[in-house]
Amino acid sequence: MDHAADAHRTDLMTITRYVLNEQSKHPESRGDFTILLNHIVLGCKFVCSAVNKAGLAKLIGLAGETNVQGEEQKKLDVLSNEVFIKALVSSGRTCILVSEEDEEATFVEPSRRGKYCVVFDPLDGSSNIDCGVSIGTIFGIYMIKDGVEPKLEDVLQPGKNMLAAGYCMYGSSCMFVLSTGSGVNGFTLDPSLGEFILTHPDIKIPKKGKIYSVNEGNAKNWDGPTAKYVEKCKFPIDGSPAKSLRYVGSMVADVHRTLLYGGIFLYPADKKSPNGKLRVLYEVFPMSFLMEQAGGQAFTGKQRALDLVPKKIHERSPIFLGSHDDVEEIKALYAAEEQK
Repeated sequence: MDHAADAHRTDLMTITRYVLNEQSKHPESRGDFTILLNHIVLGCKFVCSAVNKAGLAKLIGLAGETNVQGEEQKKLDVLSNEVFIKALVSSGRTCILVSEEDEEATFVEPSRRGKYCVVFDPLDGSSNIDCGVSIGTIFGIYMIKDGVEPKLEDVLQPGKNMLAAGYCMYGSSCMFVLSTGSGVNGFTLDPSLGEFILTHPDIKIPKKGKIYSVNEGNAKNWDGPTAKYVEKCKFPIDGSPAKSLRYVGSMVADVHRTLLYGGIFLYPADKKSPNGKLRVLYEVFPMSFLMEQAGGQAFTGKQRALDLVPKKIHERSPIFLGSHDDVEEIKALYAAEEQK
């Protein structure tokens, strides 16, 4: 046995150690947030294991119902949703939960209530399970004022009020990406230890990227600025090289690649979906929060994404997010359109 190597493996920055280190920077902290994050991490480990076994466990077939978004629910969607609801309620630190799978928000019973609201998509991109493409869990955390009875308005806040946001990607490796408002860190699950290890400290998105990511199948329904931008990506007029197109169709995978390699991810409004397709609270906000924390930008076609104030829990919005300079270009095209 290589004892030196084994000793080195115990000196790792695990996600638990990282969160405790962060907590120690706030002497007034009682550890509630740390406990909540630990429960989210546990939920992600459970779903990661279930996703890996899905093909074997015959979990793949449809569960029969259709969720509030009109998507056929996979058994794994249902399972993941139950896992996260149970993990979050049992933490004793949450008061309101909003899930993509549930039409109504879940209000935690008073005896198990805490001060955090969690918004989440338990299994984003689940229609990709059958073909082995990366899928993931997306979440955002808000806090309510102490001693106040929680109400729905507590989650209908702009994204800039989020305390933390992140996602867990179940792909070739299981990766947990988190921001608590001071930069973005990526952790990879070491299956032999069952621990998330810090592998991508302080992720910064390149200022400009070489990749654009969009569903070009919707091109005939796009508005002017989006069509112009994509045309410019393919046929640049300034002599620069054309951008490469990469589109998985699973938001977690597309945003993860954008975060690491730079470029832009677009899900614009179009004639078919005039308000865009991605949900504000648990898709647009967490991913925009991470992008800004990593030095990128997120824009809705009208305003900074994190300034949006949602009126309903399943509200949708167009989104353009990624490298600072790439998002600047699309902002300029929308500004020019306004002036017309």
